[in-house]
Amino acid sequence: MSQPTEPKPVAVVVDDDFLIREDALEILREAGFATLEARTGDEGIVVLERADGGVELLFTDVQMPGAMDGFALAREVARRWPHIGIVVASGAIGPGPDDMPRGATFVAKPFSADIVHDHVGRVLPEHRRPAPLRGRHSTLP
Repeated sequence: MSQPTEPKPVAVVVDDDFLIREDALEILREAGFATLEARTGDEGIVVLERADGGVELLFTDVQMPGAMDGFALAREVARRWPHIGIVVASGAIGPGPDDMPRGATFVAKPFSADIVHDHVGRVLPEHRRPAPLRGRHSTLP
C-alpha cells in the first residue's frame, strides 16, 4: 500500500513579465510548491482571496502595472494574511525603510533557484516548507 501524499503548499507568483513569472513558477514547482499566478498586484489580491487562506508563500515583483506595486502588495498581504511568507523581487528598485513588511525578504533579479530557495527558507518555518526544502538551512546572513 502506498503512503498518502501530503498536500503541496501553495505559492502565488505575481509578475507582469511572462518569462520571469514562468521562471519563478518553475523554480517553486521544482521545490515542491503548487503554484498560482497573477500579472499585477490587484490580480494577486484576487488570487489570494479565491485561495481562501490556503497560500503559504507570495513571490512578487515590485514594478507592475496597476494601482498596486509589489511593495504595496506585500504590505497588504502581510496585513490580511499574516501567515503568508513574502519574498519581493526586483532588478531595478531596492526596498526603502518602510517598503517591506516585517518578516519579508528581498531578492535582486536576476535570481537563481538556490537564491529563491534560501529566501523561502528565511520566510517559511520548516514545517510549512515543501518536503524538498525541509532540512535546508538558508545561507543568507
